[in-house]
This record gives sequence, structure tokens and C-alpha cells, in this order.
Amino acid sequence: MGPGKENDGKICSKGDAKAASLVPPPAVEEYGWTADGLPGSVVGEPIRRNQWNSGLFTCLGRNDEFCSSDLEVCLLGSVAPCVLYGTNAERLGSAPGTFSNHCLTYLGLYFVGNSLFGWNCLAPWFSYSSRSAIRRKFNLEGSFEAMNRSCGCCGSCIEDEMQREHLETTCDFVTHVLCHTCALCQEGRELRRKVLHPSFNAQSTVVMMPPREQTMGRK
Repeated sequence: MGPGKENDGKICSKGDAKAASLVPPPAVEEYGWTADGLPGSVVGEPIRRNQWNSGLFTCLGRNDEFCSSDLEVCLLGSVAPCVLYGTNAERLGSAPGTFSNHCLTYLGLYFVGNSLFGWNCLAPWFSYSSRSAIRRKFNLEGSFEAMNRSCGCCGSCIEDEMQREHLETTCDFVTHVLCHTCALCQEGRELRRKVLHPSFNAQSTVVMMPPREQTMGRK
């Protein structure tokens, strides 16, 4: 090969390298964070929501393998809502004293509301935040999104995800005020299907086997 051809090859290689450097690298898909703490696209499009395992008024559950647990939730919601709320909070946060702190606070608000106003009107102001926490933790569909999906009349008033979250929190509060017992039971059924009780010891245990009895071999 002559020297001219070698120079041509060098010139081409330099030109190709320069052209390659001008080509922009492929765009990397970027992700931001939605208002509920879940990753979403920077365009603002939220992640698709999950459905609740049972409806708000499905008092006796879905008649599946959690049937006995659903009956217990229904009984606690009707007779001792403070205990049901305490167990729900305990499954959400397993810190020591979670059950007693939430249960006793709820019980105090329950008695004050019934004594002064004749009905349980103060406890929902304290307990509605648990519904928002469950909805965010499991990326569940809120009441506002469900209404918008069914009728499509409220989507135009939403500007961003943060505003949507504020509306969903307001709907959680209204749900606890108007359908307090049903809301507690729905949250209890959801948590019992997805979160183990903190007292359940799921750690693996190591069983030590005694050494075999050794015998001296004869020659």
C-alpha cells in the first residue's frame, strides 16, 4: 500500500472521529418524584394506581382466605374502633408503644366527642391521616381519582400532582368523617392482607444438632 493511501486512511479516520463526536449521545430517560413519594416521569405523569383489595362498604370482606380476619375487623370496627385503629397504626409503624399511643388517644377523643356532641366527631380528625399513609405506601387509588375515573368531570381542575395529593387528603378526611367505621374496616382489611403483624417472628432460627457419637476403629 502506498503512502498516499495511508494518509487517506488517516484523514478518514480523523474525520469519522470528529463526526462521531458531534453526534449527541442517546437521551437518558430521567425520573422525578411524584407528590406521594413514588417515582414518575419528569413530565408529571403519575404512576398507575392500584385498587383497594375491598370496597369501602364491603363490611364482611371478600369471602376468601382472610374471611376470619375480615369478620374480626368488622367486629372490632363496630364494638371497639379504638382497638382496630391501634392495630392499623401498629402495622403501619412497628415502633414500641405505637398501639397504646394511638389506641388511648383515639379512646380519649371518642369519649370527649360522645360526651360533648353526642357522636364520634373528634376521632376522625385524628385517624384520617392513617388512610393517607396507607394510600401512599401501597400506591392506592384515592377517592378523588376514583370519582374522576368514573365520571371524568373533575380532571380539568387538576394542575399538578401536588394539588392532586391535597385533594386526595381532603377526600380521606371526608371519608373518615362521613363513613368512619367503614373507612377503618377497609384500612384494616387492606393492611392485614399486605403487612404482617409486628409480633410475628419471621426470622429464621438455626437448630444446632448434637455431634455424632464417635467410635474408635479397630485395625
